Amino acid sequence: MLNSLNWLFSNENKVDKQSNEVIQLRVDDIIPNQFQPRTVFSEEKINELAQTIKNHGIIQPIVVRKIDNIKYEVIAGERRLRATKMLNWNKIPVIIRDLTDTESASIALIENIQREGLTAIEEASAYVQLIELHELTQEALAQKLGKSQSTIANRIRLLKLTKEVQLALLNKQITERHGRVLLKLNEDLQKKYLKKVIDGNLNVKELEVLINSLLNKEKTVKKRKKLQIISKDARIARNTIKQSLKMIASTGIKVESEEKESEEFYQVTIRIRK
Repeated sequence: MLNSLNWLFSNENKVDKQSNEVIQLRVDDIIPNQFQPRTVFSEEKINELAQTIKNHGIIQPIVVRKIDNIKYEVIAGERRLRATKMLNWNKIPVIIRDLTDTESASIALIENIQREGLTAIEEASAYVQLIELHELTQEALAQKLGKSQSTIANRIRLLKLTKEVQLALLNKQITERHGRVLLKLNEDLQKKYLKKVIDGNLNVKELEVLINSLLNKEKTVKKRKKLQIISKDARIARNTIKQSLKMIASTGIKVESEEKESEEFYQVTIRIRK
């Protein structure tokens, strides 16, 4: 995993040149990575991992870095650390790396992106952090991660959802596709239709039908209001023309007019006799 992150560092062989010596550290001396993108850890999955570790031991040491004279920060392997704590083990095998804050954050983010299980919101947040850390464009990040730019862009767009919808995605109450459909709505309507999805157990197609129906109604109402405004303006214009013709006629000039109205326009033909 670490070799795949060389593009993050100015010295491409920096990680490779560091020692791979495995040592034992006290579990209580290790703290989580502050840039850990995974916010939801399945207790069931951690318990399964704990049973595997209990039966077979830790096959792959976790990776940490020293942050002061006592504490170490997890770079890769927080699930293994949690499982070890669940077993009440005092020590865990680790490999210590000498990395900067940026390098540590990048490895933690990418290590989780490359694994399955991140929610769409967690993945989107990881992409944003990597873009900010390394001043990348979405296109550049996509190339480095071997993903399409549309994948990166679609994930990041999910962060425009309300906090309630994002939380529902994190808790897997709705799918990413539900989230994309809800993006069509404003914040108040997102909350309203999120409740409809959860309470009614709506699939994506059913949600699309509801929202498209709502949006079509809104378009119809807006079009009707626009036509009403245009109609009002047309009446004002007609009355203004009629008043002008009366003023001209009051001077003794012979004026004739003819009016025609269609769906698209109102036509007034004026004839002034010589």
